[in-house]
Amino acid sequence: MAAGRLYALLLFALFLTAAASLLLGRTSLNTGNLRGTLLTLRALRLSAALVSGSALAVGGVLMQGLFRNPLASPDILGTTAGAALGGRAALLLASIGAAGFAHGELFLPLGCIAGGMLALFILMVVARNQNDLFVLLLTGFLLSSLFISLGGFLASLAQERWELARAMMAFTLGDVSGVGPRPILMALPLVTAGSFAAWFWGRSLDAMLSGPEEAASLGVEVESLRRWVVVWTAVITGAAVAVAGTVGFVGLVVPHALRRFAGVKHRTLIPACALGGGTFVAACDVLCRVLPTRSEVPLGVVTGLIGAPVFLLLLLRNRGGWSHE
Repeated sequence: MAAGRLYALLLFALFLTAAASLLLGRTSLNTGNLRGTLLTLRALRLSAALVSGSALAVGGVLMQGLFRNPLASPDILGTTAGAALGGRAALLLASIGAAGFAHGELFLPLGCIAGGMLALFILMVVARNQNDLFVLLLTGFLLSSLFISLGGFLASLAQERWELARAMMAFTLGDVSGVGPRPILMALPLVTAGSFAAWFWGRSLDAMLSGPEEAASLGVEVESLRRWVVVWTAVITGAAVAVAGTVGFVGLVVPHALRRFAGVKHRTLIPACALGGGTFVAACDVLCRVLPTRSEVPLGVVTGLIGAPVFLLLLLRNRGGWSHE
């Protein structure tokens, strides 16, 4: 499919999703004085979903290009769990520090970015000594389990404070319903810069698909590329987690779904995934609101229910090999 036609379709899907996000919800807009407030809250939810979804999808493209594997993603490799652990630690530290819990949102993005960078640093240390992709993916799963366990320990420490415990629970399950403008404004420049950097490195990532030796022969500084891809993936993943909490499988499903239409050229695939990722998370957030349940289903639960079966299908489809499509 031509890039222009693909972008047009994605923009049209984004427009429809944005309209649904503003118009649909548990409370009708025909409520007189509350209409402006409802539209403002829904606009903030939509903005948070778009920013986090775009960041996670672009992070997935970077990870798949770095490891030359269409099944790699920030959450599969432990980055999302590391960012979530950093966010929980930031919430806990903010709640017991002199700044008070009300200023926890100032610490949250930094904690998430630090946690994501820690996870990717450990993974790159393993990658330097072990080239087996199965070992790297297994390391990612082990890191995720470790960080989730540590996050559970931090959550247990917060049980005595009801507000902090509830904030940690919402953060863990993924939620954009209570996002204010400040976290979005803090995350937006990080995601924009990271996405632009990813697009700028598109040709180098294309060369990496043939292997690091071939890329080096074409003039790509492989070690520098790997280092900066790790840093920016951690930054945009941390920003996404700081805004929306733990929203899984976006970085796996969206790039893999769009690659067959956009191709493997990263300068075409990255903008498509930025649009598609934001649309996917925003659509899942709309689904959270319209499901006939007594309470709203967490965003991360919906993305997981969609993404986990897709990941299983991808594993079955690629059981004969792990080559990049």
